[in-house]
Amino acid sequence: MSPIAISRLLILAAVWGASFLFMRIIAPVLGTLPTAFFRVSIACLGLLVILALLRVSWDFNGKLKACLVLGMINSGIPATLYSVAAQVLPAGYSAIFNATTPLMGVLIGALCFREPMTPAKLSGIFLGLFGVGILSGAGPVAFDAKLMQGALSCLAATACYGLAGFLARRWLDQQGGLDSRLSALGSMLGATLLLLPLFSYSVLTQPPASWGGWQVWASLLGLGLVCTAFAYILYFRLISEIGPVKSSTVTFMIPAFGVLWGAWLLDEPLSMAHLYGGLLIAVALWLVLKPARA
Repeated sequence: MSPIAISRLLILAAVWGASFLFMRIIAPVLGTLPTAFFRVSIACLGLLVILALLRVSWDFNGKLKACLVLGMINSGIPATLYSVAAQVLPAGYSAIFNATTPLMGVLIGALCFREPMTPAKLSGIFLGLFGVGILSGAGPVAFDAKLMQGALSCLAATACYGLAGFLARRWLDQQGGLDSRLSALGSMLGATLLLLPLFSYSVLTQPPASWGGWQVWASLLGLGLVCTAFAYILYFRLISEIGPVKSSTVTFMIPAFGVLWGAWLLDEPLSMAHLYGGLLIAVALWLVLKPARA
């Protein structure tokens, strides 16, 4: 990869690592659906303003429908699942679970997109899942039904990311590709349309006990504008440049940022489970991503 692509990966890792911190602040106060809806809707509005200021041509080349569906898979569903996890898991845990995205990408690529499955990749998948199990059972959080709910929510979200990377390459990069800013806008619009009726129903039937203070809403702005709008522009740019699997390696760097943000700003405890789980997932990623022999 070029130095520019590597620098973009590092920036994206730092930004997405901070997203788990913001969700940990927001989700316990507002709940699952409000957190997810405000995240994608604020990102959508932010992208509208960015594209208007930059005078980007609003030509989706007939790919608007694909962007909307992709947004539901890549943004709407994962945002909801991570909001569920944020209510029961520390930010560092969610960030490390998120590192299984390349493993999910390899598995989905082999099952659905005829990507080659090598013994090293298969070993990496099982080793990565073992690392997730170590992290779940050996950390400072008690191993119970809530922890399992949070872990499964994170894994389901990474499966959505793994699928969406291949769909983005197939749907958006053909016939000349699509501007990454338009891809991000269409994605956020699709996620907003998916979550709007669910959010409305949840507010009418079971509104949050509190809508939070300035800290919650400042975190929402950071989550929506920086960790979602700006981050997805970078993400779609990377998919076009280096492909979905290599782009998903950003999740290898996210845990370090997620754990550090959580420990520094939320005083979340650190334990050897972070080290054990992170090292196993790191080795798994190396097995998955190392170049295959000719």
